[in-house]
Amino acid sequence: MISFYNVSKSFAKQDILLDCSFQVNAGERVGIIGANGSGKSTVFKLLLGLEHPDQGQISRPKNLRLGYLPQDVLHFHGKTVLEQVIDVAEEVQTIEAELSLLADQLEQPLPEAELTAVAQRQSRLLEEYHRLGGYDLEARARKVLAGLGFTEKDMDRQVEEMSGGWAMRVALARILLAEPDLILLDEPTNHLDLDSLVWLEEYLVQITSSLMLVSHDRVFLDRVVHRLLELENGRLTSYSGNFQRYLEEKEKRLQSQWAAYRHQQEQIRQIKRFIDRNRARKDRAKQVQGRLKMLDKMELIEPPISPDRFSFTFPPPSRAAKIVLELKKASKGYGDQPVVSDIDLTVQRGDRFALIGLNGAGKTTLVRLMAGVLTPDSGELVLGSGVRIAYFAQQQLELLNPQQTVLESLQSVAGDLGQGRLRNLLGGFLFRNDEVDKFVSVLSGGERSRLLLCQILVQQANFLLLDEPNNHLDIQGRRVLEKALEIYDGAICLVSHDRHLINAIANKVLVLSNGRLEMFHGNYDDYQEVWQQRLQPTLPLPKTEAYRSETISASKKSKEQKRLEAKWRNELHSKKAPLTNRLEDLEQTIEEISGRLDELNHLLAKPDTYENGTDIAALNREHGELKRSLEEHNRQWEQTAIELETLEESFWRDKSPGQ
Repeated sequence: MISFYNVSKSFAKQDILLDCSFQVNAGERVGIIGANGSGKSTVFKLLLGLEHPDQGQISRPKNLRLGYLPQDVLHFHGKTVLEQVIDVAEEVQTIEAELSLLADQLEQPLPEAELTAVAQRQSRLLEEYHRLGGYDLEARARKVLAGLGFTEKDMDRQVEEMSGGWAMRVALARILLAEPDLILLDEPTNHLDLDSLVWLEEYLVQITSSLMLVSHDRVFLDRVVHRLLELENGRLTSYSGNFQRYLEEKEKRLQSQWAAYRHQQEQIRQIKRFIDRNRARKDRAKQVQGRLKMLDKMELIEPPISPDRFSFTFPPPSRAAKIVLELKKASKGYGDQPVVSDIDLTVQRGDRFALIGLNGAGKTTLVRLMAGVLTPDSGELVLGSGVRIAYFAQQQLELLNPQQTVLESLQSVAGDLGQGRLRNLLGGFLFRNDEVDKFVSVLSGGERSRLLLCQILVQQANFLLLDEPNNHLDIQGRRVLEKALEIYDGAICLVSHDRHLINAIANKVLVLSNGRLEMFHGNYDDYQEVWQQRLQPTLPLPKTEAYRSETISASKKSKEQKRLEAKWRNELHSKKAPLTNRLEDLEQTIEEISGRLDELNHLLAKPDTYENGTDIAALNREHGELKRSLEEHNRQWEQTAIELETLEESFWRDKSPGQ
């Protein structure tokens, strides 16, 4: 489908790509990984023709349809969210416009030959319209938008009212609806919450388009891609399989490269020893010359180059009180809009929370309440004795003083630590030598994240509040942060959509929804099982010790528990019945309308229809009415399905596991 052949590219005398080659075949899903700044986005720009190679060739079919989601914030205006997404289907809209003109012509008195020509053109367009999915375009657009987290109300909002993150979701929805031949996604998970991220995973696995994506999300890569391309030191290496397979294969390759390098070095040492021992002997002159020629002709094997990576560990925190923090009936809103209501939360020494919820649910507001950045409108915040909080937030990346140097920025929070100690710490975060004198204003997002983590490190806190700490970190950086947090002894509250990090760090999951907070023991995988258990009480409970210690085992439920669950299922069935019946009625109606539309398409495509005195105008009127009816019934089906899903979630949310 598309290929790189010996492509090289440099910027300002810095080599980004060196003699790189790869190809993507139809239906493949390929991930591109590498350190920040390694050239991943450059590969996409070369594929799109936005940049041109210094050397080598890039080939792609002439009519290849590409869909591209960049990292940069996109701006749309003048349309609603739904209109903006549907607008991407230009071919469908062009056909709709022409079909409308043809329908008007068919209602006019025309000569027989002209009438036949118009009708035949209409027939061909109807077949193409059907092939392109025009009849259910709006329904598919609504489905994609709902999967990406948009409500029905959001879909009717003007797109310019949306934040940058939501505008990126609109752009992603446009690409998914258009179904191009090749989709290029540059960090598509950055602006998604966990629910939308899981939905996108499932969607990408099912599509027929080829896919190339840049991502640092290890679970996302594991579940979506067939193959990985790693950019490292300007070189591109291909690994078959998902991310876990890549880790295993790369380790084998590194071991093999080191073995080959060490073997050759030993061979060189032996040759040089022979030369040194026999250089002065005339009877060995021929053998010495042979060994010298052997060295000259030998193609030297380079040792594997280890990329420059930062590393750190949090210092042992001072011991805090057993109760680190309490929120008591805390509420916070903005204007007349409540965000969190009557929150009761106790953080104890050793707690490692992951705070999850939809975008806009109030996670950042809750973390800022705990950090003392916000004051509750009602209720109170109580800090335990000796508690020292360090707060990492995306907003703080922007609050770093742009006029300070890296060293000055660290000094501003470092207390009495000496400059030598601070320079050593910054070196571990890849700010070395003159780089400590760089101004904050010129730092990249990844560099600012590293600086903020370094600031947190010197504060020696015993309670970390981390709001998306790895958004700007590459895979290696995320692994370093993960290892540091694994051995950290203080309390942690983590907001992240990185499931790998949550699974490694969390021993409790806090779920924020509709201003309410619920707690589950275990990590993210355990939470998913608990959530499924609450929706379907007959499933086995997760086998985590923490959950088993506080929850009734599925195999040992009391008769009362079983009776109560049966009562809940019957109650839910009764509540669902009207919506379920309505869905079935709508499905039957949609099937009948679709069947009649197929009949009309067949009639309008037959030449006999125009030779037997059939009322063509009447057929077209019926076709138009049925099309509008199908669109309306599809919209009602989507709305009813959402109502049913909301009802089930709300019902089980009100039935706590221990109730």
